[in-house]
Amino acid sequence: MNADTHIKFIAKQMGLHEWQVENSIRLLDGGATIPFISRYRKEMTGSLDEVSLLSIKEEYSRLKDLDARRESIIKSIEEQDKMTPELMDKIASVLTMSELEDIYLPYRPKRRTRATVAKEKGLGPLAEIIFRQEENDPLKRAEEFLNENVETVEDAVEGARDIIAEWVNEDEAARKSMRHFYERNAIIVSRVIKGKESEGNKYSDYFEWSEPLSKCPSHRLLAMRRGKEEGFLRLSVEVEENFSLDILRSVFIKSANQSSEYVKEAVTDSWKRLLAPSMETEFHNISKGKADDEAIRVFAENLRQLLLAPPLGEKNILAIDPGYRTGCKVVCLDRQGNLLHNETIYPHPPQNQTALSVKKIISLVNAYKIEAIAIGNGTASRETEDFIRYVKFEKDIQVFVVSEAGASVYSASKVARDEFPDYDVTVRGSVSIGRRLMDPLAELVKIDPKSIGVGQYQHDVDQQKLQNSLDETVMSCVNAVGVEVNTSSMHLLTYVSGLGPQLARNIVDYRTTNGPFRSRSELLKVKRMGARAFEQCAGFLRIRNAGNPLDSSAVHPESYHVVEKMAEDIGCTVQELISNENKRNEIRLERYITPKTGLPTLQDILKELARPGRDPRSKIREFRFADIHEMEDLIPGMTVPGIVTNITKFGAFVDIGIKQDGLVHISNLSNTYVQYPSTVVKLHQHVTVKVISVDIERKRIQLSMKGIDQKQKITS
Repeated sequence: MNADTHIKFIAKQMGLHEWQVENSIRLLDGGATIPFISRYRKEMTGSLDEVSLLSIKEEYSRLKDLDARRESIIKSIEEQDKMTPELMDKIASVLTMSELEDIYLPYRPKRRTRATVAKEKGLGPLAEIIFRQEENDPLKRAEEFLNENVETVEDAVEGARDIIAEWVNEDEAARKSMRHFYERNAIIVSRVIKGKESEGNKYSDYFEWSEPLSKCPSHRLLAMRRGKEEGFLRLSVEVEENFSLDILRSVFIKSANQSSEYVKEAVTDSWKRLLAPSMETEFHNISKGKADDEAIRVFAENLRQLLLAPPLGEKNILAIDPGYRTGCKVVCLDRQGNLLHNETIYPHPPQNQTALSVKKIISLVNAYKIEAIAIGNGTASRETEDFIRYVKFEKDIQVFVVSEAGASVYSASKVARDEFPDYDVTVRGSVSIGRRLMDPLAELVKIDPKSIGVGQYQHDVDQQKLQNSLDETVMSCVNAVGVEVNTSSMHLLTYVSGLGPQLARNIVDYRTTNGPFRSRSELLKVKRMGARAFEQCAGFLRIRNAGNPLDSSAVHPESYHVVEKMAEDIGCTVQELISNENKRNEIRLERYITPKTGLPTLQDILKELARPGRDPRSKIREFRFADIHEMEDLIPGMTVPGIVTNITKFGAFVDIGIKQDGLVHISNLSNTYVQYPSTVVKLHQHVTVKVISVDIERKRIQLSMKGIDQKQKITS
């Protein structure tokens, strides 16, 4: 298939104009990133968002992979000298890999099978005679095929049946019919492996389980597959055998004679020995792929929410990594996140140095002009929070509990060692906790997304797909927020559109040697920063206090002349245009439309002038748990505040301050039907939940948000 055919197919599939798809593919093939296309090439794509552009990219990639496989198959069949014009047309027209492989199946080089052995014995013609079902006495005809390798007519007929069974398995129409039957009727069945009941008790829900495969949610399928991989469960994809055989017999049985009986036997053999196992494998793979896609979608959405969590901003921070025996690691950071001081306090058992710890904390808060305190949410977090809130400070100090997910990974990484070569992992971890409060995005990009803990079963899904999706998500978030080029780390710069690790390193090296960038145009002096890379990255990089006020905005340098023309037309400076709403209201956008700059871009420019460089993230709020610390403190019916810590396909986990997260099942998220939990709750959202049940032995807490005003106070 050629590119035009691909474009037409994708446009029809997605309900888009062909020119939208064509331009999107042309931009992607030219090296443009999705964030750049979505933000700065709206006229070319009809204002397609990142989701649509990613779908186009993935579908175009799938079709190109299909084309590569198609060419390989054509070459193979031509080398066998079996290609015909009809076969070529059929191969050229298919749009899915499964259809393509069905066509190729009869021509695929294969190991010796029962059918190939029978053919080698000269039984192919007998199979053709029987398969036509016109011969009433196939045994008599079989006598003609006896030889030194075929001693009896029964052997001859058996060999012919083996050949017919293979034909049935390789028949394109039969496989298509069975595939449709499986799509509608396949059942996923899970059974415990005998003798593994006790050892695999955590999978007891699936010891005797079955449900329609098409309705099995991704989390359940992945759980069962994990149980299978760990050796506790046996999984199968099944359909009703009699119905399956009826479908196949309707395709292949053409008469009612002895030949037809042999064909019927061959159909049954083909089903049990070849076709059913093939379909089962295919639908195991299809269901796994769908489950992976759904799980990865949840992972990506959770990661997006985590990365776009509200930042506190540039504040002097005291950060604490809590602990009991080893103490609480305390660090003080300045407004840029630089480490100023570190030490350890021991306010908890067994040392119980509470008074001394209070004195040290007050001293540090005063000495380093601390404005907020960040406490990691790991071991001893609640006790440390209670301790800090007990301290009487001379001024109001905000206190936040911060997720530690991935902090230990960061603290032991090369990135952390390069940043803090003279400090151990405990200090690095505390610094990470403090910086996460200041700017979650800037700190979390230093950690492999898979180490942040953004979903369940992340090790069970396709790892390359997961990595690609999470990388796309990180890039999308970084570019949505924008990056201050003079203060950002190399790791944050790496995700800016058009940069990557090498250019990010070169930018850091340039500013180290030459001092802060004074304009966006100065970026062109960076080693290997060509015109294409500059085009891709410039709009997402901010330069605070630059000579040109547009350098700190999301207005792309390619559009500066438009803004300058607007300012000139109404008799003011660009800075006045930014600061004066009345001046902006005088602008008539239609006057500035050109073939390259359309109304969507002009509207974006006007919005950006109103709030240049605006951070799209919301503002952070303080949070306090209820006065409960153990599961035993919970009483069914009581309502308590909590923080959403994880979102899955089946619900949301909520931290209510007792070291064991509770589950709000999807059915308890709202009074109305919920398809995706992420439409109701967000990661780190502050919620009020009702305790439904508490299972202390199994460490399970069931919660509900149904009918609860999310500003409701605690009751018991």
